[in-house]
Amino acid sequence: MSGLAMMSDQYSGLHFNPDDERSLEKRMITADWYFDFISPYAYFASLKLEELSTRAEVRRHPVLFAALLNHWGQKGPAEVPKKREWTYRWCTWWAQQQNIPFCIPVCHPFNPVPYLRLAFAADCSRAAIDTIFASLWTTGADPTDPKVIQDLAARLNIDPASLEQQSIKDALRASTNQAIENGVFGVPSFVIDKQLFWGADSMQFVDAYLADPSLFESSEMRKIDALPIGVARKIPQ
Repeated sequence: MSGLAMMSDQYSGLHFNPDDERSLEKRMITADWYFDFISPYAYFASLKLEELSTRAEVRRHPVLFAALLNHWGQKGPAEVPKKREWTYRWCTWWAQQQNIPFCIPVCHPFNPVPYLRLAFAADCSRAAIDTIFASLWTTGADPTDPKVIQDLAARLNIDPASLEQQSIKDALRASTNQAIENGVFGVPSFVIDKQLFWGADSMQFVDAYLADPSLFESSEMRKIDALPIGVARKIPQ
């Protein structure tokens, strides 16, 4: 998850001129989108995927955010008390500003694994993913209540018992490992042409890259690749 305090109203749309669109028609780009239902920022970003799908082929990949945190040695935003409070306050305010349906679940963080598995059982379809996001982030439901996952499974015509199938578990594990291999450290994230775009506030950055794939080839951008580390924080053992 990323802080979105600098986002502007431009977030509400992707902007291309006709020349950009003609160039994109010649090469339809694949945008791999990695997300976890635990993230309110992933929910916000999900609302923009339909617009992006006119510019790129969006492939949705549910992943376990906790596994990314473990791999990269990070704490999640909800594991830092004041950051947790800030996250919920900001998301509530942002949703109100943008007139986005939003209601924090009864408890958070929650275990997202059943919901991630449900997405795989539903073939990671856009409709299923949108339905799960809406259930978790617009209704004020209790994600720990088994009835929530049961009701969702019924709406999606999925047998709840299938969530325990080894193939479903393996699919989630493989998707998470793929994200790690692609350098994904947080959710939501896009990987486009092996370039990583992190956070709901990266949508404009994605827009800019799709309009100009040479974006990272400038001297200033290239300098970042070899930027020296001036000092390293000593982490208490």
